[in-house]
Amino acid sequence: MGLDEAVSRPPREIVAGVGFRHATQADEIVMLVREGLAAAGHAPDRLLALATAEDRAGESPLREAADALGCPVIGVSPEALRAVDACVPTRSARMEAERGIGSLAEAAALAGAGAGAVLILPRIASAGATLALAGVSA
Repeated sequence: MGLDEAVSRPPREIVAGVGFRHATQADEIVMLVREGLAAAGHAPDRLLALATAEDRAGESPLREAADALGCPVIGVSPEALRAVDACVPTRSARMEAERGIGSLAEAAALAGAGAGAVLILPRIASAGATLALAGVSA
């Protein structure tokens, strides 16, 4: 890669927060991530990582989806998820009861993107997964 390519290539700065049911397959997660990136007007090469609750981060469907998308998985601690909950616009009664947060996808995206992150795509859903996108504020 030449210098001109490196300068013109956008940085990988988007974190996809993912929530998923146990029976969800990797291809459904990949499809939802691609759909979310397209809806937000971002190319797939902007994706930095997939983020989810740390107790789900090692599960095969998510790992397989991350491999297919060419990015790592970030496991987010319960404390970090709760720390960004005030910035989560979606409120799911089930997530409130299970994890003490409104939306796993939104909280994971924000916490995974780090300090200064902003939600660029609120939660969207497929049959077995939820997705939200966050990036670092300019």
